[in-house]
Amino acid sequence: MSENNFISTVESLFRGMDNFITASTVVGEAIHIGDTIILPLADVTFGVGAGAFSGDKKNNGGGGLGGKISPSAVLVIHNGHTKLVNVKNQSGMTKILDMVPDIVEHFTKDNEVDLDEVVAETKQHEENTEE
Repeated sequence: MSENNFISTVESLFRGMDNFITASTVVGEAIHIGDTIILPLADVTFGVGAGAFSGDKKNNGGGGLGGKISPSAVLVIHNGHTKLVNVKNQSGMTKILDMVPDIVEHFTKDNEVDLDEVVAETKQHEENTEE
């Protein structure tokens, strides 16, 4: 009997996880700015625990599901060129939000944009704001 409760508990947890983790969890919603596409990327970590015991009571199983989502990078696609900007070792979403206006300004200012220059200027801006 406890085996059935355990299986039922685990199946229930994984059904719930389907709603928790999707492809859009790892690759966020695309942001379109002119002919530029910005894709946020995230690391997803999760854990599952379940247990059941035999006894006289009918409902004798339990479980839990936990997860963590943290930003890891931003993929910038512009005029057929791609650039991956690592934000994992920075303070997360705040840095991404700080970067977006600078990237938008550079891409909308004129059609010729050096992505390496944009990334270098963005990193310089981040270093200046940390001080």
